[in-house]
Amino acid sequence: MGLFLSLSLLLPLIEDRASRGRKSGIDTECHWSDYYWSLGPSLSETVFDGGQRKATLVQYRAQDNADVATCRQAVLNAMKEVENYLATVRILSTRIRQQDDAIASAQRYYDVAKSRYETGLDIYLNLLTAQNTLLTGQQSEITLRVNRITASVELIQALGGAWDASQLPSDTQLKQSANASGSHGK
Repeated sequence: MGLFLSLSLLLPLIEDRASRGRKSGIDTECHWSDYYWSLGPSLSETVFDGGQRKATLVQYRAQDNADVATCRQAVLNAMKEVENYLATVRILSTRIRQQDDAIASAQRYYDVAKSRYETGLDIYLNLLTAQNTLLTGQQSEITLRVNRITASVELIQALGGAWDASQLPSDTQLKQSANASGSHGK
């Protein structure tokens, strides 16, 4: 807006004016001939201002360029954040799939170690080692899933979405959901 105002400083001032008045004089009689009126356009231009208008124009152009640069930087930062969170979600999804494969292998190792222990072919320490491997893999998968959910929320925020804590389920709702899903799996 300032740039357009400063450009208008370079143009002559055009005004429509109307005026009326009465000649002043010593005699107190009022005659219609003592009154005057004027109606019409007026054009005025500053002949010399010492470069003030051009300096104002340069100032407004510099401010306009600074505003554009600030806006451009904000857009670039937003795009960088979105790209980073997209990459994070993609990488974590890949790592979760790999961790799922590792957990499946650890589950098979645990099953074999358990049946070997139950048949008396192996000691209990091997069964504990297999169980520890399985639980460590599951814990790593949970950490990866939490990180992916966090990155997804940050991606939504970077895209301009809002996060409202009132939309989250309460502790009792979470427990009921966990109990309901636990009873269906048995």
